[in-house]
Amino acid sequence: MSPRIGSVRDAPQQVWIAFGGAADQAWLWPLAKGFRHCFAALRDEAGWTVVEPLSGRLLALRVNAPAEYDLPRLYRRAGLAVLGPFAPAPARATRLPPLFPFTCVAVCRALLGPGAPFALTPRGLFRALQRNRKNVLTSASA
Repeated sequence: MSPRIGSVRDAPQQVWIAFGGAADQAWLWPLAKGFRHCFAALRDEAGWTVVEPLSGRLLALRVNAPAEYDLPRLYRRAGLAVLGPFAPAPARATRLPPLFPFTCVAVCRALLGPGAPFALTPRGLFRALQRNRKNVLTSASA
C-alpha cells in the first residue's frame, strides 16, 4: 500500500526519503551499493528537519535554511537518490506495537505513516516507493 497523501501541496508537512551510503559497518556489506542507508528530510512552514537513524542513535536536526530552500536538490547533487514529496498519513491506533527492528527503513516508514509500503532494506523501500509513486502522485491531483 502506498502512503496516503491527500494533496501534497497543501500538506502542513512534506517528507522526502534519501537513499545512499557506503558500507561503514561490516553488516551493511551485503546490501546493494548506493542503498545501504536511508533517512528523511521533512519540510514544514518553519523550514527543514532531517531525521537520520545512525548506528546506535537517532539524529534529529533542524536545518538552518528557510522552507523555500531546495534541500532534496542538494542531496541529489551529492549523489543520493531522493524520492518525494510525500505527506505523512495521520497516526492510527493498532492492537500490537510494531515487531520490526529499529532500522533506518523502519524510521522512514514510521515517518510516512501507516500506509507506507512494507520493506526491510533501503533498496526495498526505494523500489516500493518508486513503484507506487505514479499512483500516489495521481491520486493527489484527483
